[in-house]
Amino acid sequence: MLNQPAEKYRPYPVIDLPDRQWPSRQLTQAPRWLSTDLRDGNQALATPMDSARKLEFWQLLLRCGFKEIEVAFPAASQTDFDFVRLLIEQNHIPSDVAIQVLTQARSDLIDRTFDALRGAPQAIIHMYNATAPLFRERVFRQSKAEIVELACAGARQIRARCEAQTDTAWTFQYSPETFCFTEPDFALEICEAVAAIWQPGPERPMIINLPATVEVNTPNVYADQIEYFCRHFSQRAQVAICVHPHNDRGTGVACAELAILAGADRVEGCLFGNGERTGNVDIVTLALNLYTQGVAPELDFSDIQQVLEVVTRCNQLPVHPRHPYAGELVFTAFSGSHQDAIRKGFAERSERQEAIWQMPYLPLDPLDIGCSYEAVIRVNSQSGKGGAAWLLEQNHGLQLPRGLQQDFSRIVQQQTDGHGQEMTHHALWQLFCQHYGLTQPSRRLLEAESHSDEKGETRFKARVQDGAQPVTLEGKGNGLLSAAVAALRQRYDLAITIEDYHEHTLGKRSDSRSVTYISCLNARGERAWGVGIDNDVARASLQALLNAAHAFLPQESNSLA
Repeated sequence: MLNQPAEKYRPYPVIDLPDRQWPSRQLTQAPRWLSTDLRDGNQALATPMDSARKLEFWQLLLRCGFKEIEVAFPAASQTDFDFVRLLIEQNHIPSDVAIQVLTQARSDLIDRTFDALRGAPQAIIHMYNATAPLFRERVFRQSKAEIVELACAGARQIRARCEAQTDTAWTFQYSPETFCFTEPDFALEICEAVAAIWQPGPERPMIINLPATVEVNTPNVYADQIEYFCRHFSQRAQVAICVHPHNDRGTGVACAELAILAGADRVEGCLFGNGERTGNVDIVTLALNLYTQGVAPELDFSDIQQVLEVVTRCNQLPVHPRHPYAGELVFTAFSGSHQDAIRKGFAERSERQEAIWQMPYLPLDPLDIGCSYEAVIRVNSQSGKGGAAWLLEQNHGLQLPRGLQQDFSRIVQQQTDGHGQEMTHHALWQLFCQHYGLTQPSRRLLEAESHSDEKGETRFKARVQDGAQPVTLEGKGNGLLSAAVAALRQRYDLAITIEDYHEHTLGKRSDSRSVTYISCLNARGERAWGVGIDNDVARASLQALLNAAHAFLPQESNSLA
């Protein structure tokens, strides 16, 4: 890279528009959408789609709710021509859907395009020619007047052909290609000339498409260009203004959103932003951005995974794991602080029974686009106490007390630091069960009984499987657990106290199992947790106590018998 890039590169000029209105506006309704996946997106593929894949993609676009779909550049290849014919001849086009096709402003290509559209119920014929100085002077070597005449000649031919094929409801679309780096007044001049030939109105609909063919400036400049055009175009009320942003600077979505604020009525783009070079604007992101602001996008992405599967299969291109809304990791938090905030957010939402979505780090409810909460929190070495607690609550109904969250987080941290990888839900559960005695406890409660005497003192007796044979525990105290602690002290010479106790049911039915969490302290102030799950809360509590006490007992305890 150059130390002084200004020696080689020049910034594109901005528009002097001091009274611009778009910055104070707000998006309140969806634009008209056009998917150009089957044309612009298709021509950008290393292996373009055949008719079968294009038809599968077409059906997906219909399910998503698109009413305008650019299906081909029929004069460019026989495959594209044949696909247009297939849609028409096999009646694949619903009555409320218009197909759009692209053509350059060349007489032979226009004729070929109309041949492809023969019998279409309604169609948008989209003609373009490049208008920017870079193309006029270096590619075509034509004057402004010659560029205008090329566009006007194409418009006259298209009007004549439309008037000759009256069985189709026609819309004419004109694009001054390379609009975003065309002089604003020349863009107006050529569009005025083309519109004068078409004479747009209710019976002669027209779209003027103002593409960011290659992004060359910041999105605010593009918005200024759109607002300037909308203000000065003489037949603004008779035409729809469309934008077709590419993503060369990585700001295609921002360009589209600001262009709508600036007056655009319609957006052309592709699902997940496929298209030439860095791609077209991503319609999925645009639509769901609107959705998260409470604006109905009029497109249906309620099963985003199915959309993702069809698009990746047809395009033979992956979608990045961090692609907005659709990527594998976009709803996932590994960070401990993020996980804790999300967990608390869900708890608060449940407690308040809120209708409005207010969730830390999650601008969209994953359920709305067909995703579960399973991937919202995943555990690795970066995770804190909240992550593991969330997964145990979501998958197993456990509501760990704060102290146990901290204790288990330390255990998880040791595991993940050791192997450096993400811990699966199954592995996390196995680790929890193993560490807190839910599977193969070292001392398993077999049977227990207790009763209170006339002084209110509880007498406790239990049989516990300790190693190869059962042992008997006996003790007394001012309650069941106090008596059980006394029994452990008597049997094992173990001085412990119960520091913390929590219990809850696993479910809402009267016969649901109970879970109990107990932490104990020994004489040196060391802490250990145990967990018990049983149909009977007393048995769950006793097993949790045994599991906690295990940390302070020698492994070969039967020698004390």
